[in-house]
Amino acid sequence: MLMSGNELNIKAKAARKAARDLANITGHVKNQALLNIAETLTSSNHEILKANEEDYKNGKSDGMSEALLDRLLLDNERLQLLASDVRAVSNLPDPVGETIDMRTMPNGLQVSKRRVPLGVIGAIYESRPNVTVDISVLCLKSGNAVILRGGKESIHTNKALVKVIRDSVLCAGIPENTVQFIESTDREIVGRMLKMKDEIDLIIPRGGANLIHRVSEESTIPAITGGIGVCHTYVDRSANIDMALNIVFNAKVQRPSVCNALDTLIVHSDIASEYLPKIGKMWSDAGVEMRCDPASMDILSSVVGPSAIPAGQEDWGTEYLSLKASIKIVSSIDEVINHIETFGTGHSEAIVTEDYSSAMKFLNEIDSSAVMVNASTRFNDGGEFGLGAEVAISTSKFPVRGPMGLRELTSYKWIVLGAGHVRE
Repeated sequence: MLMSGNELNIKAKAARKAARDLANITGHVKNQALLNIAETLTSSNHEILKANEEDYKNGKSDGMSEALLDRLLLDNERLQLLASDVRAVSNLPDPVGETIDMRTMPNGLQVSKRRVPLGVIGAIYESRPNVTVDISVLCLKSGNAVILRGGKESIHTNKALVKVIRDSVLCAGIPENTVQFIESTDREIVGRMLKMKDEIDLIIPRGGANLIHRVSEESTIPAITGGIGVCHTYVDRSANIDMALNIVFNAKVQRPSVCNALDTLIVHSDIASEYLPKIGKMWSDAGVEMRCDPASMDILSSVVGPSAIPAGQEDWGTEYLSLKASIKIVSSIDEVINHIETFGTGHSEAIVTEDYSSAMKFLNEIDSSAVMVNASTRFNDGGEFGLGAEVAISTSKFPVRGPMGLRELTSYKWIVLGAGHVRE
């Protein structure tokens, strides 16, 4: 479906007007809209799942990868989880209007900051229909209008979800134009959105490296251009073996198609001969293909057979998003830190260790959006961090870093209260 530039402009201007109205709507009304959305996600599950089934069938016939098909798929359980996340966001404090950093100056002038919405968020994303709900809900609660542009592979699902969202907010007394959906799958629309600096205040891309790089290069609007995840887990020489098995298996297998799943396993040489056969067998049974350096290949080839193959240089910097992982054996934590610095993307890194000094060195010297001790990288997630949901995980250091929730979708303005003060 093609869309004229004029139609895109009309939707963007409608979102801008709705954003002005939404900024002054009470938290109670916004929460009611969210509760309406949560209720309708489950009561309208037949229509949503039917639309998703059509997208899934089309994706499969088009040769979509298993990783992308997993991201695309909705079922009753995932819809229930979506609804639960929406309710969780409704229970969070409303950041809009929050006063921060209040102080009284020596001359009696009262100065503070007050949180305000950003305005209009442009979301460009691929394959994952849950993003339609997550971003819409967080934008609504934080007082922002949103313009959604999903990929063609999820077009029917997204249309069904957006209808639920728009109907729900309207029933709560919020303008339905607060949530705009671009039905066109024409790639040219993305280029136009990236130039609409008068209508859109922030661009959030959710997708693969090609989309992130395109937004980074073309956008004239501030954009969250991180998010590519090459995630590492290091099993230290002092690690508890059973703990390391559980953490590493979870980080790779629990949901391999997401950005915080493990890509590279690094193991200290002192523990490798004991640990690698055990995790190799667990991974092999789960269908994981292991790309091994020479030292780990020597250990694993006789244990897991064809599941282990020699790693190429490109494997160390690859975000697999599937049941594949690279494996490296090291002789020191400094070697680990250098490897992550060379091949990491600043997303999620973890160490499994019983040694306090190793844990602190890892935490202090690894520069990523989330660094973890004795926990799966899968925890780098807005819901798991108490944000309710997330619009993205930013690997940039500006303007925000890590999972982006409600507060990350606000700015602030200075509030100054005087009593006839003049500057001398």
